[in-house]
Amino acid sequence: MTHAELVFIGGPVFTADTVRSRATGVAVSGGRIVAVGGDEIRELIGPRTEVVDLAGRMLVPGFQDAHVHPVSGGLELLRCDLSEGSTEAEYLDTVAAYAQAHPDEEWITGGGWAMSAFPGGTPTSEALDRVLPDRPAFLPNRDGHGAWVNTAALRRAGIDRDTPDPADGRIERDADGRPTGTLHEGAMSLVNRLIPDPSPEFLHEALLAGQRYLHSYGITAWQDAIIGDYSDLVDQGETYRAAAADGSLTGRVVGALWWDRTAGLEQIPSLVERRERFSLGRFQATSIKVMQDGVAENFTAAMLEPYHDGHGHFTDNSGISFVAPEILAEAVPQLDALGFQVHFHAIGDRAVRECLDAVAAAIDRNGRGDNRHHIAHIQVVHPDDVPRFRELGVAANMQSLWATLEPQMVELTLPFLGSPRDAWQYPFGDLLRSGAVLAAGSDWSVSSPNPLAAIHTAVNRQAAPGYEEGDYEPFLPEQAIDLATSLTAYTAGSAWVNHLDAETGTVEVGKYADLAVLDRDPFAGPADQIGATRVLQTFVEGVRVFDASDS
Repeated sequence: MTHAELVFIGGPVFTADTVRSRATGVAVSGGRIVAVGGDEIRELIGPRTEVVDLAGRMLVPGFQDAHVHPVSGGLELLRCDLSEGSTEAEYLDTVAAYAQAHPDEEWITGGGWAMSAFPGGTPTSEALDRVLPDRPAFLPNRDGHGAWVNTAALRRAGIDRDTPDPADGRIERDADGRPTGTLHEGAMSLVNRLIPDPSPEFLHEALLAGQRYLHSYGITAWQDAIIGDYSDLVDQGETYRAAAADGSLTGRVVGALWWDRTAGLEQIPSLVERRERFSLGRFQATSIKVMQDGVAENFTAAMLEPYHDGHGHFTDNSGISFVAPEILAEAVPQLDALGFQVHFHAIGDRAVRECLDAVAAAIDRNGRGDNRHHIAHIQVVHPDDVPRFRELGVAANMQSLWATLEPQMVELTLPFLGSPRDAWQYPFGDLLRSGAVLAAGSDWSVSSPNPLAAIHTAVNRQAAPGYEEGDYEPFLPEQAIDLATSLTAYTAGSAWVNHLDAETGTVEVGKYADLAVLDRDPFAGPADQIGATRVLQTFVEGVRVFDASDS
């Protein structure tokens, strides 16, 4: 008998396979799963076998994040990281401390502030000037759709009351037209184009920092949702390729090449060239990221009807379609014919419909292929469009952590959507019942990459313990999905989207031993404690890449 190199025994195994079979033991050799079963797995234990006694804790497939930004998240961890704060005073203290500790940095960069910390979601340069009057600062918020800048940065960029808003963004202004310190969407580029690019060495360090952080949450594979120039990002394609070449990339990664919304169909040949140039080993640049709209909180998400003014009256603003629908309807069929997957960002119901229409155009022209297009965020979906996900074979890429009542939703979203749109948000239950493929991701560094916190919210439609302050009722509880479905979306579902399902995403014989050990069986406890579950160990091809006992 050939003994296994690694064996897990003594605890439940969530396989995420088609019948969701349960087991209590798994054996690994040569980086792959060689046996799944019960007590008979013990027969594969030899003198050199490493044995992990689960002791009643659960083993799951490695989580796969279908929409995440590890390089920018890593940069944020290494720069002025505001993600742990929640008030203006905390942010200003962090900026002041960082600036004092880094006196030689020409620009203060980083970010991660929450819109809910400021009236109207818009911080001011005046506040930032109090702690940083002499050096320019550029600090994107958590969702990456706005940036906080100080007066020094506005002056450096030449932004004043006479500066026009770009077509794809907006400069926040006071009643006299003077910029107040918040730049929305494309207006961020007026400043960030002046910031020196980080060195290749620093980008590599950021990628590894982001990768370590993802592994600490049991994440073994992901789709990087922007490989290109956007906001404070630089093109990370070479960073990933270098890490794949030198073996430091331990995660399996699909890169979504950025669709330049200021250009048109003429960029397609360059995307083909970048796919060939960047793809190597564990990194494959086979997806295209189309950001079709903005976000609801700053009224740039594309809506079928205009936003309300907070008092139930329609305004004259229905958001922005960053890519003209007629261009989108031509670009997607061309990209589909070239074998690209299209990874759409769509928040508003109009943006969702425009993306679905573009996929329908691709099917009409090319027939049905296996590119596995998917729409991320899906915050507001018109009921007529819910069944189209299954009909068109488009995966619903959920950022489940957002499907809850919290200050940003209550203060900056609900009053401006109005009825009935406020009840069309994050319709995961309806999408599941319609037969759509569900995948899951975090959008880190926009929000936490913790899959268990997101799964908790998908099941309870309430924030996980420790993730939001306040006592809120469940948000649209009829759209909740069960624990097994949510776990499967974060494993097998995202593996399907990433074309990794033949090798990963489930615990089955022959697949890679990409696995995570949880500190409990979340099925055994109450649903309101799912989010308290922690990851103890993470493995890629049977090699331990995270151990909580080392932290």
